[in-house]
Order: sequence, then structure tokens, then C-alpha cells
Amino acid sequence: MKVLILGGTQFLGRHITQACLDAGHEVTLFNRGQTNPDLFKDEAEIVAGDRDGGLDVLKGRAFDACIDPSGYVPRLVRDSCELLADVVGHYSFVSTISVYPEYEAGMDEGAPLAALEDETVEEVDENTYGGLKVLCEIAAEETMPGRVLHLRSGLIVGPHDPTDRFSYWPLRVASGGQYIAPVGPQHPVQVIDGRDQAAWIVECMQRNVTGVFNVTGEITDLGMVLDTAREVSGSDARPVWIDAETLVENEVVPWMDLPLWLPDEALGMMQVSTARAAAEGLRTRPIADTIRDIIEWHHGDPEQLLVGLKPERERELLEKLG
Repeated sequence: MKVLILGGTQFLGRHITQACLDAGHEVTLFNRGQTNPDLFKDEAEIVAGDRDGGLDVLKGRAFDACIDPSGYVPRLVRDSCELLADVVGHYSFVSTISVYPEYEAGMDEGAPLAALEDETVEEVDENTYGGLKVLCEIAAEETMPGRVLHLRSGLIVGPHDPTDRFSYWPLRVASGGQYIAPVGPQHPVQVIDGRDQAAWIVECMQRNVTGVFNVTGEITDLGMVLDTAREVSGSDARPVWIDAETLVENEVVPWMDLPLWLPDEALGMMQVSTARAAAEGLRTRPIADTIRDIIEWHHGDPEQLLVGLKPERERELLEKLG
């Protein structure tokens, strides 16, 4: 198949590109060349352009399928779909479970969706992200009705993750010693390795699967993740579990200071039903494999991680609370 990928060189996009190449597809990447510009230069065609006003370079081209992991603004998704509607048979749009304004354990694709008061807003932030993705889904479906695979992603993890939202834990555990862990070992965790999501996207594209799917992994808990990280790394790491109230009293911020820690009202974010995707063939690798690969890939300085407690701050808290 001739496959157009809008983006394709950062995190999920690079895994999608690799999955397409591994499956023997002819790949064209359309992007601004700002992220890993030399990646795939010898394996795929790279077309430079900006999807905000710079789509003309794709005119006159035809593809069997398009995969869009970089659509955040409805106007730009609509522009892409309108240009490609007559020359692309299948469109995969990477959305998010943030389209759900409220999270309940076991919620499926029929849950209520977020709505923006001002649907003309284009600034993407924590308040608009979910609502904008809803409008992106609508724009794609209206433009290419019945031909869109909507992928509502959960927390995507694994090698090349630029956010450190999951990587913090394997790296912290691998470094050994006592460390702070939030709430308790039963705290729910639900993530998906980007390579598994990418492989499934390509499989669905090949089978012309359309419709809406929650795409994330099996539900586990934080205790299992941390135990697995210790076993994989062979470290002597020992968690000090601290309750949410005490952490908040000491100005420790959920999700940012201690990734995967969510307030009670948001726990459903880590307990989403993926029954539809599983029935369509979604399979995920053991979490141990993802953790091992993260440790092998990530050679960054712990002080430079984008999220998580800095070592000095953690030591202070351990002395006070441990």
C-alpha cells in the first residue's frame, strides 16, 4: 500500500512509520522537518510542508491510506481531509481518551464527549485538548464519512517517549535506594506501548477497519509496575508508600511530581474499556518488555527528566515523611 503519514518522526508517529515499513508499505512522510529530520530519510519519501496552509505540495498525489498522528486543531484536520478525500481510501486519526470530560471505570466508546464553549478556539492546552480532539474527530468523519478509524489513545509509553510520564518510574527504580511512591500499590495503571498501538493501527489500515476505538493496555496497578521495574533492573529499590493527603499537604503534585498518580475523581482514566479494540485484534506486550526497553533506551540525566521528583526534593521528603 502507498501510505501517507502526517508527521511520523517523533514518538507514536515514528513507531507508526516503522510499522508501515516493516509491513512492506511504500511510505511518504509529510512534515515540517523540525523533529528528527533525518529519520527514515533512506527508507521513506519525505515531503516538506506545513499542514497549516502548506498542503499544496500534496496536490495531485494519491495514496491508499493516510495516518494522522499530528492533528490537534479541527480546522487543520478538516483541511487535510478535504484535500485527500478523493485520493485516499482510508484515514486513521489518532485521538485521545481525553475526549471524555469525566472518567468512570469501565467506560466505553459510548461515554459522553467533551464540548467547548467556543468552538473557534485553536490554542491547545489542558482545558481545550479534549474538546478540540472531539471536533477533529467530527471534522474527519464529516469529510470522509465511513472511511475513518478513530483511535482514542490512552497513555502511550515506551522508547522515544518525550514526556517521561511513564519512563520516570523504570528509571527511578533502576537507580536503586528508597524512593517515594504515591497512595498505595493498588493504584490503577493502564498504559500502552507505542509500538503495540502502531502495529495495530497498521493492521487495521490493511483490513480497512473503521469506527471509534479506545486504544490502551490492560489494567494493572502501580505496585506491579514498580515490582517489575525492580526485577527487570535488578536494583535494590524500596518504595516508601505515602498517602495522598500527606503528599498534597507537602505540595507534591499528582501526575507531574509523581507520574501515574491521579486524584480519585480521575482514576477512571486508568480503567477504560478496550473490549472493542481487543475484539478487533489489539494485543499488547508484557509490561516487563516495555520497562526493559525504556531502561535500555533512556540514558538521560535523572535531573533532566521533564516530570517526577528531583533527587534532592525526594531526599528532603524522605527525611521528613519516610
